[in-house]
Amino acid sequence: MPSDGFLRTMNRLHRGLLKVSGGKLGWTAARMPVLELTAIGRRSGIPRSVMLTTPHQEDGRIVIVASKGGEDTHPAWFLNLQANPAVVVTMKDAPDRTMTARVASPEERDRIWPVVTGKYANYAGYQDKTDRMIPLVLLEPTP
Repeated sequence: MPSDGFLRTMNRLHRGLLKVSGGKLGWTAARMPVLELTAIGRRSGIPRSVMLTTPHQEDGRIVIVASKGGEDTHPAWFLNLQANPAVVVTMKDAPDRTMTARVASPEERDRIWPVVTGKYANYAGYQDKTDRMIPLVLLEPTP
């Protein structure tokens, strides 16, 4: 399983690719749109950004998956969202959006999870690797 340090390094490289290419490369990964999620660190209180894929979007909501490659612990960004759900989302060719993050309800997860895993089987594999229920996070426009 990837270490936290490895994941941070991959995020820095991803941001570097976006910068070097003038934003032309790096907005897709594994055939999924990529977004930059900025949340407030739960311990530091400072903004923390992470590059994530979004396997599904519906009705103005963006779905992200707190998979961490199937590890038994939640990703740090997910813990930050639990502490403070106010986020800023950056996507290709779009203005930054202030959004609110929340974990999908069991009913929403039951509906959305098959859609996600039907298009991107790697997520089903991640779920098979861990005993924790991998959360789906819904990013919703802030009113």
